[in-house]
Amino acid sequence: MADSSAPPVSSDIGVLRAGWGYASISDRIADSVLTRPVRWPWLLAFIGTFVGVLVFFGAMAYLFWLGPGIWGINIPVAWGFAIANTVWWIGIGHAGTFISAILLLLRQRWRTSINRFAEAMTLFAVAMAGVFPILHLGRPWFFYWIAPYPDRMNLWPQWRSPLVWDFFAIGTYVLVSLLFWYLGLMPDLATLRDRASSRFKRLAYGLFALGWRGEARTWARHESAYLLLAGLATPLVVSVHSVISLDFSIGNTPGYHSTIFPPYFVAGALFSGFAMVLTLAIPLRRFYKLHDFITAVHLDHAAKVLLATGSLVAYGYFAEIFTAFYSGDTFEIAMTIDRWTGAYAPVYWAMMFCNVLAPQILWWRWARRSVPLLFVLSIVVNLGMWMERVLIVVQSLHRDFMPSAWGLFVPTLWDWIFLLGSLATFVWLFLAFIRVLPVISISEMRQLVRESAS
Repeated sequence: MADSSAPPVSSDIGVLRAGWGYASISDRIADSVLTRPVRWPWLLAFIGTFVGVLVFFGAMAYLFWLGPGIWGINIPVAWGFAIANTVWWIGIGHAGTFISAILLLLRQRWRTSINRFAEAMTLFAVAMAGVFPILHLGRPWFFYWIAPYPDRMNLWPQWRSPLVWDFFAIGTYVLVSLLFWYLGLMPDLATLRDRASSRFKRLAYGLFALGWRGEARTWARHESAYLLLAGLATPLVVSVHSVISLDFSIGNTPGYHSTIFPPYFVAGALFSGFAMVLTLAIPLRRFYKLHDFITAVHLDHAAKVLLATGSLVAYGYFAEIFTAFYSGDTFEIAMTIDRWTGAYAPVYWAMMFCNVLAPQILWWRWARRSVPLLFVLSIVVNLGMWMERVLIVVQSLHRDFMPSAWGLFVPTLWDWIFLLGSLATFVWLFLAFIRVLPVISISEMRQLVRESAS
C-alpha cells in the first residue's frame, strides 16, 4: 500500500501498520465514503434501525397524547427509566470528549484512529440524553421554561433547580463537542470535495468545508483553534457529569444524598463511554476492514482505560457501602440492606457482576487482545452501567422514610419501547454518519504517517 508521495511507515509502530503513505491513507479512507458500494449488512442494519426510529417517534406521539402515565412511574417512584436513560446516555458521550480533548492535549497517538467516530458517538448520545427529560416533564411543549430566559409572564426560572443546572451543563457540552467535531472534520470535507465525482457531492462537501484550501496559515490557525477547543472541552469531562450527579445528591433521600457522587459519576461515565467505543470500534474494524488503522494496540489501550475506570467505579460502590454503615444513619443502612435483599436485589447483584467482576479479566494481556471477548465485555459493561443508573434512580425512591410511602416501580412495555427506541435511533444516526463522512480522520492519519516516518 506504499505510495510515492511520502515515505511509508518503516515498521509496524502499533497504532498504524507498515506500508501506508500520504496518498494511500487518503485513498483508503475517502473511498470508503465516495466509492464504497452499499453492502447488505449496512443496508439491513440501516433499515432495521430506521424501523426502530419510527417506533420511537410513534411512542413519543402516544406519550404526548396520553401523558407519562403510560410508564411505570408512580408515587413514591416518580423517576423511572427516563431519568436513568438520561444519565446513562450522558455517560456514554463522555468517552468521545475524553479521547478527543484530553488525549489530544497529552499527545497520545493512539487516539488518532478512533477520535472521529468517538466524537460522533458523543453527539448522538447527548441527543438521546436530551430527549428523555423533555418527555418526562408531563407537558413537554413547555420545556423551554427550564431555559434561563426573562419571561414576559413573570415565570422566571428557579435558579436553585437542577433543571437549570442541567440546561447549562448539557447545552455547553453539546456546543463545545459539536464545534470540536466540526473543526476537526473541515480538512477532510475539503478532501472529499476535491475527490468527489458528482456535482452534488462536490457542492455538499464544499459548502461545509467553508472554503478550505490547505494553506499554511490556515493550518496554523486550525491547530490553534483545535487546541483551544480541546482545552475548553477538557473540564467538561469532569463538570458535566458532576452537575448531573448533583441532581441526586442535593436531595435528602437515602441513596441520593452522597458527596461521593460527582467523582463516582464521572468514573462511571468514562467506564460506560469506553465500553461503547469498543462496541462500535470492533464491528467497524471488521466490516470496513480497518485492521491496519484500528490495531490491537488501540483495543489494548481502550481495555486498559476500561479496567482503570471500572476499578474506580468498584471503589465507589464499596465506599458508598462503608459510608452508609460508618455514618450510623438508620435510613442509609436500611437502604443499603434493601439493595442486597429487597425487591431490586437481582438488579444489584447483576450490576456488581457486570461492573466489578467481569472487567477483572482485563488484567491479562491475552484478554485485552481478544477481539470477541472485548466485544462481549463491552456490551456486558454497558448493560451493567444501565442497571446501575436504574438502581440509583428507582431503588432509592421506592422506600421512603415512612413505610406508608413505600411502593414498587414496575416498568411497562412503553418503558422498554422508549429504551430500545433510543438505542435504535442512536445506531441509525451512527450508520448514517459512517456512510456520508470519513469514520477516521484523514488529516490526522497523514500527520501520524509524517511523524512515524521522521
